[in-house]
Amino acid sequence: MRAGISCLALLLLAGCGQEAAPPERQPLRVGVETARATDYAPAVVLTGEVRARIQSDLSFRVSGRVIQRNVDVGAHVTPDQVLAEVDPQEQQANVTAAEATVQAAEAQLRQASSAFDRQKQLMDRGFTTRREYDQAEASFRTAEGTLQSAQAQLGTARDQLGHTILRAGVSGTITARNVEVGQVVQAAQTMFSIAQDGPRDAVFNVYESVFVQQPADDGTIELALISDPAVTAKGKVREVSPTIDPQTGTVRVKVNIIDPPPAMALGAPVVGSGKFRARSLVIIPAAALTLDSGFPAVWVVDPTKKTVSLRKIVIDSYHTGEVVLRDGVKPGEVLVTSGAQLLWPNKVVAFAQGGAK
Repeated sequence: MRAGISCLALLLLAGCGQEAAPPERQPLRVGVETARATDYAPAVVLTGEVRARIQSDLSFRVSGRVIQRNVDVGAHVTPDQVLAEVDPQEQQANVTAAEATVQAAEAQLRQASSAFDRQKQLMDRGFTTRREYDQAEASFRTAEGTLQSAQAQLGTARDQLGHTILRAGVSGTITARNVEVGQVVQAAQTMFSIAQDGPRDAVFNVYESVFVQQPADDGTIELALISDPAVTAKGKVREVSPTIDPQTGTVRVKVNIIDPPPAMALGAPVVGSGKFRARSLVIIPAAALTLDSGFPAVWVVDPTKKTVSLRKIVIDSYHTGEVVLRDGVKPGEVLVTSGAQLLWPNKVVAFAQGGAK
C-alpha cells in the first residue's frame, strides 16, 4: 500500500516539474496574386465646350435711349449689318450747331481775306502803313484757324452721330444680348457678344494633376459630340492658361479643332480624350490594398519563409479592379488579396501554389 502511494507521489512530482507544450498554430490560408509590370499609357477623358477662337463684345460709343434692336441671340450677322440704334436727336443737334459754326467761320474768313488782299495792293502802291497790313494779315490767319477748328468740330459731331448706329463690324454669331428697346444705355456698356466666324476651339477645365503626365508624341486629342458620339474630330492643344482658377482649382486648356464638322456648333458639349506617353509601372489588384497609419499599403509575402510584412506604397492612378503604383512594390512580388484582416507582421501564411498568378 505504501509502495503504491509512493509511486503515485513520484508521478505527480514529475508532472509538476515539466510544463505541457502549447499546441502548434496552423498557418493562415490567404489568397494571393503576383504584382506585374506593364507599359502603362494613361488616358484622360474630359467634357468641354465648343467656342469661337475670337469672341467680341460690342457697345455704343455714345449714351442714349435705344430706339431699335434688330437681332437676337443665335442670329448670324455680317460686318455692315445694323444691330441696334439709339435716339440720335442730341447728336443731330450737335451736327446742326457745328455746321452753323463752320458757315460763320467761312464768312469771317472771306471777309478777312478780302481785307488782306486790299492791304496787299495798297502796300504795293505805298498807300497804307505796315501796321495796318500786319493787322489784316493776322485777322486773315485767325479766320483760317477758326474755320479749321469749326470743321474739325463738325467732323467730330458727324462721327458721334454715326455712332448712334451699332454695326456688327465682323461676321459671326450673336451669343449674348444685353439691350432692349427703350433702355437707356451708357457709352462702352456691352450690348452684344459675337463669336466670330473662323477657327473653333474646344475648351476644357483640366485639373493640375493631369499635367504631371507626359503627353504622347503626336499630342492628338480625340473629340466627340456628347449628343451624337458618331460626330468626331481631332484637335491639338493650342493654349494652356498659366494660372489656376481659384473657384474650380482647374486650368483652362484650349484645343484647336482640326476641320470641325458642321454639327460641332458653338456651345456644343464635347468629350475630349487624350493619351499620355507609356511608362513602365507596376499594376496590382485592387483587393490587395490596405492601410498603414492612414497611408496605402499592401501585405507582401516572403515565398521562402511563408511570412508576411506590411509595406507602404505610392499610387499613380486607380482603375476598375486594378491600381497602378509608382513605388513600393516590384514586379513578381506576391501580395495578399484576401484574408488580410487577420494578418500581422511575420504571420505565417499558406496559399496554393497556383494562387500567385
